[in-house]
Amino acid sequence: MSSAAPPTLELREFNPTRPRVNPTLAELLQWVEQSQTPNRKTTSSNHNNAHHVLDLGFPHLFVSVDLPFRPLLQQPHLQRQEKARSWRFSEQVAQDDLLFPMLTVEETLMFSAEFRLPRSLSKSKKKSRVEALIDQLGLQNAARTVIGDEGHRGVSGGERRRVSIGIDIIHDPIVLFLDEPTSGLDSTSAFMVVKVLQRIAHSGSIVVMSVHQPSYRILGLLDRLVLLSHGQTVYSGSPAKLPVFFLEFGHPIPENENRTEFALDLIRELEETPGGTKSLVEFNKKWQVTKRQKYKQANGSDNSASNMPKLSLKDAISASISRGKLVSGAPSDTNLASSVPTFANPIWTEMLVISKRSIKNSTRMPELFGIRLGAVLVTGIILATMFWHLDDSPKGVEERLGFFAFAMSTTFYTCAEAIPVFLQERYIFMRETAYNAYRRSSYVLAHSLLSIPSLLILSLAFAATTFWAVGLAGGLQGFLFFLLSICSAFWAGSSFVTFLSGVVTHVMLGYTVVVAILAYFLLFSGFFISRDRIPVYWIWFHYISLVKYPYEAVLQNEFDDHMKCLVTGIQMFDNTPLGDVPVALKLKLLENMSNTLGLNVTGSSCVTTGLDILKRQGLTDISKWNCLWVTIAWGFLFRVLFYFTLLLGSKNKRR
Repeated sequence: MSSAAPPTLELREFNPTRPRVNPTLAELLQWVEQSQTPNRKTTSSNHNNAHHVLDLGFPHLFVSVDLPFRPLLQQPHLQRQEKARSWRFSEQVAQDDLLFPMLTVEETLMFSAEFRLPRSLSKSKKKSRVEALIDQLGLQNAARTVIGDEGHRGVSGGERRRVSIGIDIIHDPIVLFLDEPTSGLDSTSAFMVVKVLQRIAHSGSIVVMSVHQPSYRILGLLDRLVLLSHGQTVYSGSPAKLPVFFLEFGHPIPENENRTEFALDLIRELEETPGGTKSLVEFNKKWQVTKRQKYKQANGSDNSASNMPKLSLKDAISASISRGKLVSGAPSDTNLASSVPTFANPIWTEMLVISKRSIKNSTRMPELFGIRLGAVLVTGIILATMFWHLDDSPKGVEERLGFFAFAMSTTFYTCAEAIPVFLQERYIFMRETAYNAYRRSSYVLAHSLLSIPSLLILSLAFAATTFWAVGLAGGLQGFLFFLLSICSAFWAGSSFVTFLSGVVTHVMLGYTVVVAILAYFLLFSGFFISRDRIPVYWIWFHYISLVKYPYEAVLQNEFDDHMKCLVTGIQMFDNTPLGDVPVALKLKLLENMSNTLGLNVTGSSCVTTGLDILKRQGLTDISKWNCLWVTIAWGFLFRVLFYFTLLLGSKNKRR
């Protein structure tokens, strides 16, 4: 029985035409290729081992690893659609832990399973996958503990990092890339994280990670080690070969010194010399060639990557699925387009899962909605007591105009609390959509529908608190329209603030922008200055003012009654210097005015109706129902704009 070939790592001189001289990690991932060697049997296990070649590109760096799993990724000339699907079989774990703080470990992984695993898998199978993953990650004791944040105690830093790894490997990817998974952790937590990664590698995945200053215990868990200096490989091979490598280089590692610390210190010293690490890079190349020659002499064949047969992406994926590696539920089909969809679930399933997660987060932080509801109720009570039972006198008419203007503007200002809602989960959203966990449209639709019940509650609370207390007109029918107007204002304001949260990335900056723009909307709404007196060069702002349309709608709902008299002849003198003269003198003045004008104006004659008030305000060009529909349409427009900000502002870098 032949012995297994020793795993190697090679650096090949290769200079393909690339769009960038210094490619990003995302670009490097797009150049991953896959190949394999014929099966070999080892003396240590009964399963087939394969020699894996991971091409990181620019220049080509071949990391050869013996693992009990065969296919990797290889297809340099994929079509765009196939490239997007190919990333379903690899995963990159970011350095930051982006998690919802009020979800438990089990819930976090379960939601990830519902996003990443297709609906063809039953809920029980998804739950079984989550339970198996919790065992694999060593999170049994923390499964029902919330993630936590600064204000809520939760899991430890090491457990949080393992959860971050778990949500990205829930679909059992073939290749796993990790960006400094041990950063910010103590030595014990860092060791536990790498230990988990070792178990993942033993389960059949290819695990590639970047790490700084690994401890001696972590170094013992690694199969292959690559040391880089300014993009050049200065060592590649087994960690156990470090002493031999540096001994032959002429810098032996002392017995009681950490190998990696010595290597990194030496590299840093060489970087400060005039020649840099060029001598070490050249020595590494010769050392790799010598190692391959020794292996060829001993085994009669070369184990370099160039001698390995290639697999197409389609064949590699089919082989992976047939071995049960992927739990994505994709059938072993020769048609890649049908077996591996871009998204694991249809849009309605994504919307349902997003809604469930949002509701669970909201129910665990009821104080957020409670504070907003309290603010609306307090505002309504203050307005009700300030404008208690307004009469139909000229002074009462002016006070009603002031009530409506303040009520509409307050409605929009209370929507500013939606600013941090998306900003808090912005980077979670970007991470999840980058790996096609769900569509951006699903996110926008789910959150739009989910906001409607809360807006209805807020609208009902405000309308019920103020309508009858202020003494508004219209009875039940008038109340229902007033309620709809308030709800449409909440909808438009919430949509506008949501759109701004997609544009502005900082909470305080967002509040500043929202307050300023809403102040402009109020200024040009027509309350402070009528439309006819607004300068021509500012009239466009009047028509895009969100406050204008609900304000005009409630005014028409209040004054659109030509039979209702608001100012009689005797009341004409109110709010004028003649307001305090005796009634008899007012009647005499009315008689003289009638004789002069040729009109019959008595003390009880109606001189101003509700329609006159509307004409004075310039509110007769759009009906109240059209104002309502325009306000609702503004809300939909800003939701669409929010979608485009997500589409353009958080592009999927892996497509």
